Amino acid sequence: MAEAEAVQLKEEGNRHFQLQDYKAATKSYSQALKLTKDKALLATLYRNRAACGLKTESYVQAASDASRAIDINSSDIKALYRRCQALEHLGKLDQAFKDVQRCATLEPRNQNFQETLRRLNTSIQEKLRVQFSTDSRVQKMFEILLDESSDADKLEKAANNLIVLGREEAGAERIFQNNGVALLLQLVDTKRPELVLAAVRTLSGMCSGHRARATVILHAVRIDRICSLMAVENEEMSLAVCNLLQAVIDSLAGEDKQEHRGKEEALVLDTKKDLKQITSHLLDMLVSKKVSGQGRDQALNLLNKNVPRKDLAIHDNSRTIYVVDNGLRKILKVVGQVPDLPSCLPLTDNTRMLASVLINKLYDDLRCDPERDHFRKICEEYITGKFDPQDMDKNVIAIQTVSGILQGPFDLGNQLLGMKGVMEMMVALCGSEREVDQLVAVEALIHASTKLSRATFIITNGVSLLKEIYKTTKNEKIKIRTLVGLCKLGSAGGTDYGLRQFAEGSTEKLAKQCRKWLCNASIDTRTRRWAVEGLAYLTLDADVKDDFVQDIPALQAMFELAKTADKTILYSVATTLVNCTNSYDVKEVIPELVQLAKFSKQHVPEEHPKDKKDFIDMRVKRLLKAGVTSALACMVKADNAILTDQTKELLARVFLALCDNPKDRGTIVAQGGGKALIPLALEGTDVGKVKAAHALAKIAAVSNPDIAFPGERVYEVVRPLVSLLDTQRDGLQNYEALLGLTNLSGRSDKLRQKIFKEKALPDIENYMFENHDQLRQAATECMCNMVVNKEVQERFLADGNDRLKLVVLLCGEDDDKVQNAAAGALAMLTAAHKKLCLKMTQVTTQWLEILQRLCLHDRLSVQHRGLVIAYNLLAADAELAKKLVESELLEILTVVGKQEPDEKKAEVVQTARECLIKCMDYGFIKPVS
Repeated sequence: MAEAEAVQLKEEGNRHFQLQDYKAATKSYSQALKLTKDKALLATLYRNRAACGLKTESYVQAASDASRAIDINSSDIKALYRRCQALEHLGKLDQAFKDVQRCATLEPRNQNFQETLRRLNTSIQEKLRVQFSTDSRVQKMFEILLDESSDADKLEKAANNLIVLGREEAGAERIFQNNGVALLLQLVDTKRPELVLAAVRTLSGMCSGHRARATVILHAVRIDRICSLMAVENEEMSLAVCNLLQAVIDSLAGEDKQEHRGKEEALVLDTKKDLKQITSHLLDMLVSKKVSGQGRDQALNLLNKNVPRKDLAIHDNSRTIYVVDNGLRKILKVVGQVPDLPSCLPLTDNTRMLASVLINKLYDDLRCDPERDHFRKICEEYITGKFDPQDMDKNVIAIQTVSGILQGPFDLGNQLLGMKGVMEMMVALCGSEREVDQLVAVEALIHASTKLSRATFIITNGVSLLKEIYKTTKNEKIKIRTLVGLCKLGSAGGTDYGLRQFAEGSTEKLAKQCRKWLCNASIDTRTRRWAVEGLAYLTLDADVKDDFVQDIPALQAMFELAKTADKTILYSVATTLVNCTNSYDVKEVIPELVQLAKFSKQHVPEEHPKDKKDFIDMRVKRLLKAGVTSALACMVKADNAILTDQTKELLARVFLALCDNPKDRGTIVAQGGGKALIPLALEGTDVGKVKAAHALAKIAAVSNPDIAFPGERVYEVVRPLVSLLDTQRDGLQNYEALLGLTNLSGRSDKLRQKIFKEKALPDIENYMFENHDQLRQAATECMCNMVVNKEVQERFLADGNDRLKLVVLLCGEDDDKVQNAAAGALAMLTAAHKKLCLKMTQVTTQWLEILQRLCLHDRLSVQHRGLVIAYNLLAADAELAKKLVESELLEILTVVGKQEPDEKKAEVVQTARECLIKCMDYGFIKPVS
């Protein structure tokens, strides 16, 4: 019984294979294999499953199945040839050559085997030639680099060649085999920056995607040496070493391109110990005085990227727990650094912010309350341990630490604010005579007042305290910060015109002062950053934002700040731009509820007159004129840790607001907006990704894709656009995504293939059923471009679907644009496949009536497409042609063909005449003299 069922399953698999349903065929063969012990049948099943593996590009599986068939019958010529094909795809040319050699021995006259033999022989010779030339090139490069008498040009060329070789798999392996790691270490020992940099970049390429090489390099170079190289006061060097460590971490963590099987797999060591050691050394770097500010930033970047889980669905957060236990105090030490104190570690403008981001990510990565309580206790112990009545420096560091945590996990920051002595210490420091104390205290007050509902102490005491400092201080730095604190408290009403904290005009005065400081180039960047922070709060007021966008020098000063090395400003700039473009979420006001609120004497939010659409459009125009797009493009390129998901969302909102007017999209593309939107659409919050994708759709709908997204970037645009084809998105997003995809699909078959692979076809088809006229039209136009692709045509050819019927019925719609697009799709489909011409006559009884209507259409483009379809049907089959000639279509073709062709109707008349000539060729009609 089992053997009979196995034979039946084999036959079923063969049928699936003939229908090109390779997955179903594989399933049938796999089931049959479990039911039989007959050797001949087993060999056939394995051989057939290998054929499926080749078709589905599962080459490892195909090679394995073919090998099993050969184990049963060593002369199985089909299995030998299939294994040869699989091995060739896997790059194992020498093994593939042996298999096809055996095939050629068994069947010497088979031309296919002889051709494969010749091709593989050529490929192997080329591979050997490249290998040997690579060996000599590697040796020659090291000789030049290690020769002290080599001139500068030769050195630079050899270094660059080595880096390029290290990035190629073959080159990296040759360097590795030729004692390359030891020679690269010799380059590091020269201590010549350009040679050390070349060595580090080459090692980085060699580690990428290869766990075994990464492990050897890590142990040979040693983690302490790598960290000491990253600690130098050289931004380029520090970044290169950071990239090397990231490549090592990626390879050790399992992002390994190599496929290890059998014995090879056993050789790959357990990497957890190495990863732990790297983390430990990075944490030590944070508190070492020998480490430069750049080095500290790169250590924080690596921790930010690699410690917290990328996906919270993964249960294991052991790396975070290890860092909390062994490194949280070290991170807190960085957060609490005060640049004006003599004990301060070397920092950059971004260091403290990166540390705050890391604390936030670690806190978010905790899974339960006990873990969060443990985290909080460490923070509390660290801060209270710093309080010392005899040492004011320690108190300042404690408050600076609280200030840094408030920029990270806000819940934790609020809990720390409630600790005994914290608020009192802030007030005491505000009254201190030392400027550094006032500076730290005011910054802490500003960060503490972010959530006014939770900081009642600041509402009651903050304004008077800050006003007092503002009046008495002579220090410009403190003055700006106190002003920002006042701005923050003054913006408590948000966009609500009716909830103003200050008297009429006060907010505008504060904003004017912020703009003045922003434009003052003599003030240091770190202090001017606070002026932007103030504007981020004040621009919630429509009068302020309107004045600000008219102040071109202030706008450009803000854009220039966003482009500087100090990236801590990004969130404030993004927030200010969101406010100026009104791209924040606005709650819909329901008139009935407003009436109810007024009746019950509740406060009703009021819209400022300058927040109406005309004013917003004018502000967008001014921002674009001031060069906002190039500033945004520069901001998107920032370090991943500082450019948080929240900042990315804000930037996406601004871009979407800027793209609203089709006339402005050319300017945005010219300034690099198209390229900048791609990473925002692929990473960040769900809301941010949707906003960025919508902005991309707006650009893709009206721009030349080759200019908007040059090179390979255009393929990255497809996925965000396809993500908008979702019923959860609104109609405008669906519509503009379809327009964008229509534009892209009209460019090249490679783009059509990418759209098909992203599984957009079912969604496009769904929108062709839509009741909404514009959505149906856009989807049909998109399909009209997509049907040029062979794989899309195969979907129409397949049995058991209504795709062709839908297109035929859409040709009969009343909407001219839908008819035009559907007729275009049908014309291309019937031209591509005769089978579809016959299928068209079977899908609906109305097909002939619809075709006649198309051929008589008032719109010439629709009529022309109808006549092309008629010609395709006539050319496809004599029986079908006879059926058409016997209908009223002949009369229509005759009437159209007899017209005198003017310039507009030339194509239509010519196509009608070609149809009549085809009928004459069949002998169905005769010419009249």
